[in-house]
Amino acid sequence: MLFLDSMLPPRQIQVEQVKHLQSRWCETCKITYGSGAISGFFSNDNVLVGDLVVKNQKFIETTRETSVSFIVGKFDGILGLGYPDISVGKAPPVWLSMQEQKLLADDVFSFWLNRDSDALSGGELVFGGMDPDHYKGNHTYVPVSRKGYWQFNMGDLLIDGHSTGFCAKGCAAIVDSGTSLLAGPTAIVAQVNHAIGAEGIISMECKEVVSQYGEIILELLIAQTQPQKVCSQIGLCLFDGTHSVSNGIESVVGKENVGSDVMCTACEMAVVWIENQLRENKTKELILQYANQLCERLPSPNGESTVSCHEMSKMPNLAFTIANKTFVLTPEQYVVKLEQSGQTVCISGFMAFDIPPPRGPLWILGDVFMG
Repeated sequence: MLFLDSMLPPRQIQVEQVKHLQSRWCETCKITYGSGAISGFFSNDNVLVGDLVVKNQKFIETTRETSVSFIVGKFDGILGLGYPDISVGKAPPVWLSMQEQKLLADDVFSFWLNRDSDALSGGELVFGGMDPDHYKGNHTYVPVSRKGYWQFNMGDLLIDGHSTGFCAKGCAAIVDSGTSLLAGPTAIVAQVNHAIGAEGIISMECKEVVSQYGEIILELLIAQTQPQKVCSQIGLCLFDGTHSVSNGIESVVGKENVGSDVMCTACEMAVVWIENQLRENKTKELILQYANQLCERLPSPNGESTVSCHEMSKMPNLAFTIANKTFVLTPEQYVVKLEQSGQTVCISGFMAFDIPPPRGPLWILGDVFMG
C-alpha cells in the first residue's frame, strides 16, 4: 500500500477549545493529510517507547478517521517526527520531549527500512543512535535549511550520470518517512519517465509549445539568453525579476487564465529539456525530437506511472546529489513491485509534485530513497 501523508498536499490544521459536560476545557483538533483526515482531542500521559518513558507527553486521541488508508493499513496511530514549528496545537514531538528530558545518549533518531517484503521485520526506528547492523561506511550530514519538515538543499538528479538540469543550481528537499515514493518537479520526473519507459500522459499544450516555439527557444539559449527569461521573451510567461510566472489575466470572477498558465509551465519545461540536450551537443533535430517525446511522458496527475517488470535490467541508475556526493538508486530500488489479483505490477518510484518559488522547487525523498 502506498501511503502519502502530510506533504501531499500540505496538511490543514484546525484547533479549538470546547467545554465538556464535566465543566472542564478540552482542546480539540483536526488534521488533513494527503491520504485522509483525523479529528479528536488532546490528552497528556506518560508514553513508553522501547524501554524509555516519556513523561507528560501531549498527544491526540482520535475520534474520527476519514480515510480508507488508515483502515487498510491497520495503523494504531501516527508518530509525528517533524519540528515543533509545524506541530498541531504546539504539542512537542516525542523526539523533542526525549531530548528535553535527557533520555537519549545522543540527540539522534534513525530509520532502517527493510525492503525485503518477505521478511518478518519491516524495519527499525532507533531513538538515540544508529544500529551498526544495518549500514556500512560513514553517514553524510547535511544542514537543515528550514525547520518544519526535515528540509535541506540538494543538487542535480543524474540519469546514468547525465544531468537533468532543473536542479543543477540547487533545489530544496525534504526527507519524509510518511511518503512512500519520491516526489519532485514535473520537468525532471518526465525525463525519468522517458528514461525508464514509464507510461505517461500526452500534453497537447506541451507539444504545441515545442512545435511552435522549440526552434526559438533553442536559438535564444544558444544566444546565451538567461533560461529563466526565455519564456517571457517569447510571450508565454511574465518575468518577475527572479523567475517566470504565468501571464494569465484575472477574470471578473477572480479565476486565472488556466490556458496561459499551462502554456507557461510547458514552456519552462521545454527550456530545461532543450538546455540539457544542448549541453550534450545534440543536433537541432534530435533536441526537438527529444523534447517532443517528453511531452508524451508527463507524469499522470493520479500519481503512479507503471513500468514493465521485464525491462528493469535495461533501466538506468538514478543518482541524487546531496552535500556534493551522489546517492545512487538502481532500478531494483526505485521500481516498486505490488501484488494485484495474484499478478506483479511494477510502478515507478517517482511522481510529480510541483512547488513554485520561493518555497520550491522541492523534492520529497520518501521511503523509496530512505530504504
